[in-house]
Amino acid sequence: MRTLTIEPLTKEAFAPFGDVIETEGSEFFMINSGSTRRYHKLATVETALPEDQAIISIFVAEALDRPLVIRMLERHPLGSQAFIPLLGNPFLVVVAPLGDAPVPDHVRAFRSNGRQGVNYQRGVWHHPVLTIEERDEWLVVDRSGSGNNCDEYFFTEAQQLLLDLQREST
Repeated sequence: MRTLTIEPLTKEAFAPFGDVIETEGSEFFMINSGSTRRYHKLATVETALPEDQAIISIFVAEALDRPLVIRMLERHPLGSQAFIPLLGNPFLVVVAPLGDAPVPDHVRAFRSNGRQGVNYQRGVWHHPVLTIEERDEWLVVDRSGSGNNCDEYFFTEAQQLLLDLQREST
């Protein structure tokens, strides 16, 4: 079983999968009589159909059993999906490039610093939310509309990946 190395979440490394939502290193302009920095358009909500709507939700997640085995990934072909941490806790992101099915050798893992969110592009394969804490919360921006917007791909036992929280690149 291949073990994933967890990479730091950076805009450059994550670009093939979507946007990193963070203020650090992002451009801004002043509003509200100069009292507020607006970090404008840090990510774009993608929807496939004119009648689709961008919606805002809150996800509350519990930690999964460890060691964490990546048995499946999902994608949303009709809209992007953004996760912004509400409690400031680091969290994990597991992704694979666009394609008909995720390729295990191309799966990557990232760790958010807790002040970064992610916006998955339409169709990018990703693992459902992965909290490091026992319980965590995210503000989620995604698409609501007709049609199936969640494809799941389950790896064979030989394709499954181990996510080792002790194995990180710097």
